[in-house]
Amino acid sequence: MEQKKSSLKSTIAVSLTNYLDAGAIVAGASGLTLWKDYLQLTEGHLGWLNAISANCLGAAIGAIIGGYLADRYGRKFIYTYNLLIYMLGVLLICMSVSFPVLLMGFLVTGISVGVGVPASWTYISENSEVKNRGRNIAISQMAWGIGPTIILILGTLLAPPTAGQSGGVCFGLVQSVAGWFGITEGASLNVFTSRIVFASLFIVALIAWLLQRQLEESKQWVEAKSTVKTNRGQGMFESFGILLKNKTAVKTIAILAGMYLSWNLVASVMGFFQPHIYETAGGLSNQYANMLTMGQWVLIILTTFVFSLIVDKVNQRGLLAFGVGMGIIAWLIVLTVGINSITGLLVFTALWSIQGGVSVQSFYALWASELFPAKYRAAAQGIMFFLVRGLSAVWGICFVYIYGENGEGFTIAAVVMAILLVISLFIGVMMAPTTRGKSLEEITKERYGDDF
Repeated sequence: MEQKKSSLKSTIAVSLTNYLDAGAIVAGASGLTLWKDYLQLTEGHLGWLNAISANCLGAAIGAIIGGYLADRYGRKFIYTYNLLIYMLGVLLICMSVSFPVLLMGFLVTGISVGVGVPASWTYISENSEVKNRGRNIAISQMAWGIGPTIILILGTLLAPPTAGQSGGVCFGLVQSVAGWFGITEGASLNVFTSRIVFASLFIVALIAWLLQRQLEESKQWVEAKSTVKTNRGQGMFESFGILLKNKTAVKTIAILAGMYLSWNLVASVMGFFQPHIYETAGGLSNQYANMLTMGQWVLIILTTFVFSLIVDKVNQRGLLAFGVGMGIIAWLIVLTVGINSITGLLVFTALWSIQGGVSVQSFYALWASELFPAKYRAAAQGIMFFLVRGLSAVWGICFVYIYGENGEGFTIAAVVMAILLVISLFIGVMMAPTTRGKSLEEITKERYGDDF
């Protein structure tokens, strides 16, 4: 019982990384139109913000670095220093008065997010009991929903009056803060909504850093590190090279990265551009776009909670098929009914919420932390995360040109989204592992024998 409480406590502390990951993405998304108006940006500029952010390339670069560092110096090493970088990135965004500074803030924040992700999923898995591993991963995913929800609540309350609609009930606070800097009207005033939202992430990051610095090192990493030290001339980095020569490991990377990539190409666009899509193609105001997206994240949290109760007890492939299936239906509905229909938007949002609660990312996080030996576990995740988020960055730039300045290419983009989800569904259902109920040691021995 004590171990169970300990794993839950560490899971909650580490899950704050997911809060900050999703929070950074959605904070950028909710204020995207405000920054566009303030800095006179084009859709191309927005594509670059997405490409180098926590949503894509920034996280990709961070993941490849963080995965290696977590395996070389320990999971606790990441929690000791990484969020200091995150806070620096957020401060740059808060103080931005030009596109280059804003871009740099998004990049630094994204790198920090990427550094933390492999360590988080690895640490949670290594400190979980066999029967609660899926549950604990799901709890970390709930933080991925709670972050956007809180950010969108703030965005809605602080929203400026746009598209002929009244502003949020707390927009007066934005006016007061902006007034301290001598700003009283226009786009310069409105963008202070986004500055305040990002400032809230700085506060959460500071709290998370203080909590995570108190975590104990993973016992599995300590044992793996000790084993590597006994092998002369073979450091952690050299050992990782051996993993890439292992056929089982390479096949596993291909399956998991393929399943996650095809899903994430869709999810990354929705994570960053959803409110913007609702405002441009859907014709909603900034306030109502944030409200609808916020409602989606509330449903995602509830669905993820149900998911956490059953993931260790049911067929995981079937559960994956259900989640991705809801996503495919959501895109088919919005293609049929149209993005301009409020009914279509509501149904789409509800189905996409269910998909988000039973998401491919949850299964990827679970399986990626199970299917590699402890001494390569974080680094392997870093490589996959680098590939997925890096290619998502390229897709994000392509998407804005397909989508158009005012959403005129939405239908073509939506067809591509549906096809990508079908690919993810196929890979996950046909090639996913069956690891439920097995310890990490048992899984490693089954897949790699006594070599690792």
